[in-house]
Amino acid sequence: MGKIFSVEFLIQSIPQIAVYLPITLLITIASCVAGLIVGFFIALARYFEVRVLKTVAKVYISFIRGTPTMVQLVLVYYGIPILLRVMNEAWGTSFDINGIHPVVFAIITLGLNAAAYMSEIIRSALMSVDEGQVEACYSLNMTKWQALISVVIPQAFVVALPSLGNNFISLLKETSLVFNIAVVDIMAQARIVGARSYRYFEVYIAVSLIYWVCCMLLERLLAKIETYVRRKESPANKCQ
Repeated sequence: MGKIFSVEFLIQSIPQIAVYLPITLLITIASCVAGLIVGFFIALARYFEVRVLKTVAKVYISFIRGTPTMVQLVLVYYGIPILLRVMNEAWGTSFDINGIHPVVFAIITLGLNAAAYMSEIIRSALMSVDEGQVEACYSLNMTKWQALISVVIPQAFVVALPSLGNNFISLLKETSLVFNIAVVDIMAQARIVGARSYRYFEVYIAVSLIYWVCCMLLERLLAKIETYVRRKESPANKCQ
């Protein structure tokens, strides 16, 4: 029957699972970048209270917050091919539906998911900047966009950085869901390795250790970035 728990198998399974760590990191980084870009524009729409966009942004954020990530993943995975098929039939296009790699669906889903949360972080950070500084910029004949780029965003970035960092770490853990849409990441590889020997407990401990180490390294990196940014922050960037 063999050992109930095998430390040897656990140790051996770590490098087998870690082979697919680049896929997990690729999805995490790409989703974070996409989420940051989309989230920034959503935050601006709400910060400047653009009527139509503000309403759309609220509905979008409410939907993302109110539905599980797994459901969003499935909706994108099955929804985009249907949309492309409709476009092909309606407009005579020839999009290759079967040629889309599952990683693309994972990045789109997690990117859109992250955008909703990041937009709220960025919006709160923008609103935390003293209104008096913006008024001072206007008194110096700076435009709204000049004040935003030169004064508001640099200060808001420092405020938002810790929360954005936490969101990035959460995003890394969210990638554990993407194996459900046929993406072979470290979680999917853990299931494959476990199925070969029926030692699922060992492989799940192994994959937990990999996630844990990655999160700790990211925490250290983000802490160093935060320290560096705060040191670089200068009162000269403010309109006083």
